Order: sequence, then C-alpha cells, then structure tokens
Amino acid sequence: MKHLCTIILLLFATAASAQEELLKLGLEARVDYTRQSIDGDEIHDASGFKGRFINLVVNGNLGHGFRYAYRQQLNKANKDQSFFDATDHLYLSYTTPDNRWALTVGKQVVAVGGFEYDSTPIDAYFYSEYCSNIGCYQLGVSAMHTLKSGHDSFLAQVTESPFRTDEELFAYNLMWIGNHGGFHTLYSLNAMEHLPGEFIYYITLGHRLRLGHVTLDLDFMNRATDQQTFFFRNCSVMGQVKVDVGSYVQLQAKATYDVNRTTRMGDHCVAPGTELTRLGAVVEVYPIKGKRNVRLHAAYCYTLGSGSELNTLQDKQSIVDFGLTWRMNLLSFTPNKRK
Repeated sequence: MKHLCTIILLLFATAASAQEELLKLGLEARVDYTRQSIDGDEIHDASGFKGRFINLVVNGNLGHGFRYAYRQQLNKANKDQSFFDATDHLYLSYTTPDNRWALTVGKQVVAVGGFEYDSTPIDAYFYSEYCSNIGCYQLGVSAMHTLKSGHDSFLAQVTESPFRTDEELFAYNLMWIGNHGGFHTLYSLNAMEHLPGEFIYYITLGHRLRLGHVTLDLDFMNRATDQQTFFFRNCSVMGQVKVDVGSYVQLQAKATYDVNRTTRMGDHCVAPGTELTRLGAVVEVYPIKGKRNVRLHAAYCYTLGSGSELNTLQDKQSIVDFGLTWRMNLLSFTPNKRK
C-alpha cells in the first residue's frame, strides 16, 4: 500500500505542475458467483463467491506528445509476489506531432496478435488454453509507425520473455494493426526465449469483422520451437460472435481449440499431448441506458478433449458464472491553458 500511495502522489504532483496535462483516475471491479465441476464433480476451491478484479486505472497527457498509463490489480499482490507483479501496465509513451511515430517504454502488453489475447481481462469470462497460461504483461520498449492513411500501424517490440524465471530471457515481436472500415487485423510474428538461447516462434493472425450490431472474431496461432518449424501440429484457433440486442443486452458465443502434437518441450502455454476444445456462451446486460459502466453477466462454458493434469482446461470441465462489473471515474483533472 505504501508503494501505491507513492505512485498516486507522484501522479497528482505531475498533474498540478503540467500545464497541458489531463489526469483520469478510475476504479473498476468485478465480483462473480461461480460453480466449476469436472464430469459432474464440483471443484469446491474454484466455486462460490469470487472477487475477480479490483483495478486502479490512471492515465493522462503530460503534454508535448507524452502520455502515461497505469493499471494496478489491487487484489492480486500477496506475500509471494512483489507489488510490481500485480501491475498490469505502467508505461510512458511519446508520439510525434504528426501522429506517425510512437515510442513506448515500461511495463506493457507483449505484442502477440489475436483478439482473444487482446481482450481486457476484466471483460473476459473464459479463455483458450493458450491465453489461460500466457504472462502477457512484461517490461520492455516498443516503437510504432502509422502510415499516412491512418489505417495501418506497424509495431516492433523487445520485452522480457513471458517465460522468464530467474534467468534473463527476452521476446522479440513484430505486429501489424489494421483498421479498414469494419475489418480489423492483429497479425504478429514473435520469437520468445523459453530457455537461454532457445526460442519458440509464433505466427498469429487475428481478424475482426463488424457488421452493424454483429462482431465476428477469428484468430489463428501457429507455434514452433527450434528444429520443429512445421504448421498445424502446435496451434490454437479462437472464434467469437457478439450480437448487440438493443441498448441493454449483448449475446456472445465463443469456441476455442488448442492442440500440441509435438514431443519437444518448449511451449509453456499448451503442453505436448494437449487437444482441448472449449465451447461457451455469455449474456451481458447493461442496466443504465447509453452507458456501459455497470454490467451484469451470465456465462457458461464446457471443455472436452485430452491432455494432462497440468492443463488449465480439463476434459469434461464445466463453468457456470454470474457476476457484476462496475467502472467508476474518481477524478478527472485538466488544468487551464495559458492564454
């Protein structure tokens, strides 16, 4: 808590001294009631009322192209973790006046493509085996160039590897972010160390299509370690459909498939011998017309396939989840500009 107060005080001091600064301070939370079972047998430790998220969210404009963003999971840190382990992101970015170039330094999302991976954790109810196991927030630096049309951006990034332990491991990432009307892409090429000097490589193709009140997502990820550069033996497919029903309700259906038919260790997200399919549906209700800062949800998913006890997803696993999410704007501060 001492570290949190120090960070907040520094941000307020910056807000008071920066003439062009805009400060936004918010809190978001989600509380669920969940029932998990495997082949009809309830998993007691995973069932009951759960405080899923309590997040402090701070961001703002420091002027002259500099912006910062900070999100802290207040319910995550414990005696086995440092305060910074519960920090999702904390970074400073600089954007050139023409908005064509941007440089970001700090803890940030590792640039892996796909829209399931890109989803905010508080807004996700169940994941694929891959996304259930990846440590997506790491320290690093990234540079992004946006084409003159504004429809395509290309990002190069170096971060700590999501698979680091006590050793220094790195990830090297390239991403294409495309926005063409209702069609959006998140493509990436990634090389991530899982041991010193040994890499696992990703090719990820994420697609999103918006058609009126309907949003369709389809992601494909292929993974290969050194000496195993083949396709479709170790891969994941994720698909989701979202339909807005009026102003108050959104319906979702989602399916994921993870498979790893290789024998070489190195994939710490989808273990060799895994073949798992997860199917699910969600109903979201927004009780305040025109706003989405309060949300009720009911979600269900079922998993089938094969693997081991090390998998996060298990064969014949079912999850029923009900919950409430709310977002609060605690403070918004914009100093008056000098005339």
